[in-house]
Amino acid sequence: MLSLPLLLFGLGLLFLVLVPGIGASVNGSRRWLRLGPLNFQASEAARVCLLFYLCGYLVRREEDVRSSVIGFLKPLLVLGFGAVLLLAEPDFGSGVVLLTTAIGLVFLSGVRLKHFIVLCAGAALTLGLVAVASAYRMRRLLGFLDPWKDPYKTGFQLTQSLIAIGRGEWFGVGLGASVQKLFYLPEAHTDFVFAVLAEELGFLGIVLVVGLVLLVAYRSLSIARMAVESGMRFQGYLAAAFGIWIGLQAFINMGVNMGMLPTKGLTLPLLSYGRSSLLVTLGWLGVVLRVYHEVATSRPVTMRGGIK
Repeated sequence: MLSLPLLLFGLGLLFLVLVPGIGASVNGSRRWLRLGPLNFQASEAARVCLLFYLCGYLVRREEDVRSSVIGFLKPLLVLGFGAVLLLAEPDFGSGVVLLTTAIGLVFLSGVRLKHFIVLCAGAALTLGLVAVASAYRMRRLLGFLDPWKDPYKTGFQLTQSLIAIGRGEWFGVGLGASVQKLFYLPEAHTDFVFAVLAEELGFLGIVLVVGLVLLVAYRSLSIARMAVESGMRFQGYLAAAFGIWIGLQAFINMGVNMGMLPTKGLTLPLLSYGRSSLLVTLGWLGVVLRVYHEVATSRPVTMRGGIK
């Protein structure tokens, strides 16, 4: 198993970006590694490596995870260390996605419900304390609650995003005809691409986008179930991790764009511009397709109804 090497590699990436002269700082955050003329966001690959490690642990220590508190806390403490490194960049959003996806996998592994409830409560309390401990994060929280109170500073991104969404109405202004992306809406091609899509495609177009994201997440979880039923537990956890991750990150990105959640620097998977995010997402999607191929060749599978 390559779980331990992948874990060390992922933690190494998160550590390297914090080393002066190696990690590149952009917009006040140290999240990138310089690879010649290119920048690579280390957290994208590191999160996958850490979740691969968790999937391997859940297979090897399945009985421990289900029977004892220590059994399922051990890997979460390791991933928690990775989340601490993410917070040091700072990248609070990626840390939240990493830990939430990990908790989802632990739940699927069959952990006792009372242990799971205590785990969720502890994680929520910890993330809440981290959020309020920083003046920078508190400003973001306050700006999210009432962006129109200071529309030209703390609430600027959200107010411009809401204007873009409102302009889209039912059918949008037309593909490529967005006005807000022309120097009004910051990060229109990455974090706030959803608002641009809403402006150009309208409500009906956004319903289609949300439906496609849900379809990818649902199919990933369906492949995970099929893999587990075929005796491929590790492959099943990998597919489930992708389904949870892509659904969660898309939900957070869309919630931020619509003012439902505090502003986070998270991309919309498969739609936002960004080499690191797109390459890692496509690579992980390829792993899920490989899992489906292995399941399909191991037992008869129908195209519509699942396993026969």
